[in-house]
Amino acid sequence: MALRPLPDYPWDTLAPYIATARAHPEGLVDLSIGSPVDATPEIIRAALAEATDSHAYPTTVGTAPLRAAIGAWYHRRRGASGLGPENVLPTIGSKELVALLPFLLGLGEGDTVVGPTAAYPSYAIGAAIAGAEFLAEDDPAAWPEGTRLIWINSPGNPDGRVWDLEQLRARVQRARELGAVIVNDECYAELGWDAPWDHEPIPSILDDRLGADRTGVLGIYSLSKQSNLAGYRAGIVAGDPGLIARLVNVRKHAGLMVPGPLQHAMTVALGDDAHVAAQRELYRARRAVLLPALESAGFRIDHSVAGLYLWVTEGRDAWESIARLAELGIMAGPGHFYGDAFPRHIRLSLTASDADIQRAAQRLRSAGPGAV
Repeated sequence: MALRPLPDYPWDTLAPYIATARAHPEGLVDLSIGSPVDATPEIIRAALAEATDSHAYPTTVGTAPLRAAIGAWYHRRRGASGLGPENVLPTIGSKELVALLPFLLGLGEGDTVVGPTAAYPSYAIGAAIAGAEFLAEDDPAAWPEGTRLIWINSPGNPDGRVWDLEQLRARVQRARELGAVIVNDECYAELGWDAPWDHEPIPSILDDRLGADRTGVLGIYSLSKQSNLAGYRAGIVAGDPGLIARLVNVRKHAGLMVPGPLQHAMTVALGDDAHVAAQRELYRARRAVLLPALESAGFRIDHSVAGLYLWVTEGRDAWESIARLAELGIMAGPGHFYGDAFPRHIRLSLTASDADIQRAAQRLRSAGPGAV
């Protein structure tokens, strides 16, 4: 089946609101995109520089040190032991894997891909690329027969929702009843804010407590958030060795491989927890400034217990909220970009400088609640 027509890129529709925000006398504060603004840690930049003599083709599966670092990181930070080289694979960031996974797994016409109701658009785009149907549904009991691939996203983008261990267990069980592959997009797992995730690790779908059998189960991760490596394109997929083997084979044929210098940089990044802890505290402080300012301006914070975003509503259509914020010189993302279920929500990112977060908070506090 030919590639289905894809929608226009949604962020292009923000152009007139961006123009309004830029006209603010004190300038634009862009909280719409979750792109890191802080420096890539020196330990990682030095590792990249060390590996620039990369004259040979890199391996698709990753170097032995990188695969060992991935397994050690999952054991140390995600509670998932026993992940050997056959269980892990580096990817060119996580977005390409999300968008290509249905195709790489051989899905097509007549197959269903399930994803979250509040969702990063690439889950649905991946289904369209493969010619499959996409269903936004959070309730495992409502996942239909014919489902071949299930995406969950914990912590969630845009809503910052976290599924606990029992909720993950129920989702894995239902996927197995359906004979479907289940994948948790865990890219924000190091960024927990509210209890219990302020002091407990956010569970992985590969957590040992869910059992040793990882058949049909994958977890994906990105270093973009924890290590400010968005520009490096450094991602990971791990889990079922049979699924990993299939992905390796297809990716070898397609030439999908992480550049050699980046593989070395990833190895170093995964072995150093100190820079991750430091970055987490920067985001924690920014959240502590922005969240109460949004509440003072009449917004209700929903979920948002983890991750890089605040998912908020003031009870009006999201485009009206976007227009109101644009008049304050602030840009956010409308809930319409994240599925059909949340037309009154907007998403604001914590990936702005301390100064910009302070500027946005001051404008919100000065504005007060908007008329609804």
